[in-house]
Amino acid sequence: MREKHPGSLFITMTNAKMKITAVIPAGGSGRRMQSSKAKQYLLLQGIPLLVHTLRTFQESPVIGDIVLVVPAADVDRIQSDIVDAFAMTKIRRVVAGGKERQDSVRNGLAVLPADCEIVLIHDAARPFVSPALIEKAVDGALREGAVAVGVRARDTVKQCDGAGRVIDTLDREQIWMAQTPQAFRRVTIVAAHQKAQEDNFYGTDDAALVERMGIPVIMIDSIPDNIKITTTEDLAWAEHQFSTRKL
Repeated sequence: MREKHPGSLFITMTNAKMKITAVIPAGGSGRRMQSSKAKQYLLLQGIPLLVHTLRTFQESPVIGDIVLVVPAADVDRIQSDIVDAFAMTKIRRVVAGGKERQDSVRNGLAVLPADCEIVLIHDAARPFVSPALIEKAVDGALREGAVAVGVRARDTVKQCDGAGRVIDTLDREQIWMAQTPQAFRRVTIVAAHQKAQEDNFYGTDDAALVERMGIPVIMIDSIPDNIKITTTEDLAWAEHQFSTRKL
């Protein structure tokens, strides 16, 4: 049964008027996987991890278009082996990424459809994103202008120096671990990336670029499974999760 949330009606009514595009940066490497193959192409349940992520956006009723950003050398192959082979009809463009993730996202933003008003940015290596989480992020952007999903800190959080000495104990009630998707009004995220490029500033996520412009970013609760696949242990866990879901 499809997940529901209170904002679904708002999205359904608004989406008829506003064009929403997902930008999926898929430029990761296999370094921490100890693999010669980039992690987004590793097989999960017999198909590339990237496909699992893309399918959720392909099937989401709130997403109009997808811009997929991949390493320059992979553009033609991804078009044939992923987009065409798996009938990803919402992927309008496959574009070459840059040196850093931020550069890749900026390249994706540069080719947004002319009528796009809301942009949702999601890591390709988070294959457990749910339709409801996508809707919550889009709903948040429609209401607030800029949102990021994340999980609240459960443990005590210590701020330390380079030698591991504790500087401060932070209030965990105010600490969130940010994830993706993150969603923004197009004018906001494009301006934030342009400003970061002008200043030669690199943030750890897209929300950070918006924050430094003095624009509020609202955090919303993620889901437990929305992890980023970065290690062999993560991949094994994901394989187990997918196999269990089919039981």
